[in-house]
Parts: sequence; structure tokens; C-alpha cells
Amino acid sequence: MTPESSGTHAASDLLVPPALDARATLGPGEAAILETFVVPRYLSLFGEFALDMIVESDDARVVHTHCRTGYPDRGLARRLKGAHVIGVDASPAAIELARAKAAAMPEIVMSYVVGSDLATTLPSGAFSHALTLHPSLRPDERKLALAELARLLAPYGQVLFALPMRNSFPEIMDLLREYALKFDDVEFAHAVERATVSRPTVETLGQELEDVGFDFVDVELRPATLRFQSGRDFFEDSASRILLVPDLRVALGLPDVSKPLNYVRDAIDKYWSDGTFELSIQVGCATGRRVAT
Repeated sequence: MTPESSGTHAASDLLVPPALDARATLGPGEAAILETFVVPRYLSLFGEFALDMIVESDDARVVHTHCRTGYPDRGLARRLKGAHVIGVDASPAAIELARAKAAAMPEIVMSYVVGSDLATTLPSGAFSHALTLHPSLRPDERKLALAELARLLAPYGQVLFALPMRNSFPEIMDLLREYALKFDDVEFAHAVERATVSRPTVETLGQELEDVGFDFVDVELRPATLRFQSGRDFFEDSASRILLVPDLRVALGLPDVSKPLNYVRDAIDKYWSDGTFELSIQVGCATGRRVAT
């Protein structure tokens, strides 16, 4: 099958494995897969970056929004002795797993609650550190999430916000543009460009932090690469199913992207038939201090 022919598939003929709905919460199976496979292969790119930028302090109080299964809980325990960490996530299954892990780490106090990372019920100004890793958010939602982190931090508290930045996943975006051009799909072409610019640059993310009340803002990048053996391997990979493809669907903002994803799968097999498909990521981490009030 050629990439050209895949544009004729109906949604029921989707060749790529189904991905998690980015707006759905993790079930018990997805939570276990994320902890076991996605954290070491992919999410650790963001967690280790944030841990490298964290300001160490005694008796820290950390709020971890969109915490999922708690990662990087062990890293926080190593860097913040005597800390108290409160994690918030919309998934009861992920929170249950995070609590089970916390019970095995008595050297640090960790509490986990089910809730929204855009509007928590936690008290204002109660934390020395605020952390979020790889949120799947539109630009307007990202600003709400940053504003909530600013509310939760005490004066001079540190925020750490890590996510894929502009020019991440260019190989996939180029194939989606190719699909739009081959099938003269103007609406989809516009969606691809919106998705591309929805990811922040160093400058725009820094400005977003300043706009919600952070000072001493610094945004850094670390290029990274994920490798796959084929188009099927990409779509069957746990990181793709649980984070990469759902995040892409949020960015595209269209109800059905089955045909373009079929095209991407076939195109990877065609263009990288004699080698490894390498996916480029611009891993970004922003930090700043809450302005004193």
C-alpha cells in the first residue's frame, strides 16, 4: 500500500492502533503502562530536565499538577530532603498508583488527590515549588495552567513547566502537510499550521510566565530523539498511544484525523523502509520565581 492510497480509507478502516483520548483520564491499564514504559522511554526526558533546574531547599512544599502516576517522585525525594509533595491529577487510577508508590518511599511525604490541574482546590500561596510535566493543553489552557501555578506558589516560589516546544515532531508534521497537499485538503492544512504554532517558542513561553506574575524567568531547550522501526512501531509504541498521538489530536483540534494518520503510518514505512524512523523533539523546561506580593 502506498501513502497516496491511504487517503481513501474510511474511519472504520483505521490501520493505526487506537490512541488514548487526550481528554479522557487514564484507566488502570493506561496508568500502569505509563509508569512502566512511557516514563523511562519518553516522560523522563522532561522530568530529568525539570529536576536539573530545581532549586533545592529544606522542608520544601511541592505541588505537582497533572502528576499522573507521580513521576518524578523519586527524583524529588533525592533532591528535596524532608519535602512534602502534593500531586493533583484527573485520573483516579493514576492517583491510586501514585499513592501505592508513595507508601514505599517513607523518606518523603507524598499526598495525591484527584482534581483538575487548571483549577485546583488547594490553598493559595502554600507551596515553595510547583511542577507540571508534558500537559496536553491548547495555548489558552496553558495560560490558565500557568496562572494556577502562580496562585499556588508562595512569594519567591519556583515554577517548573516542561513540555515539547515549537519545532518538535517535524517529521510527523511534514507528513501531515504532505497529506493535505496530495488530497487538496485546505481545512486540514490550516489545522496542521495551527498545531505547529500552538507549541510555544522560548520567547513566547517566557512571556506567558511573566504575564501571570513570574520573575527571573528562564526557558531552556534540550533536543532529543525517539527511534522507531516502522510506521506500525511508531503508532503501537506506548509513548505514542498515551502521550504523542493524543497530544497531536488536541493540537489539530479536528474531530476525525483517521485518514491523515493512516497516511503517516504508510509514509513512514515507505520513506524509512531501509532504516530507522527518528522523531525529533525540542524538550523545553521553563522556570521562574513568583513575584512577591
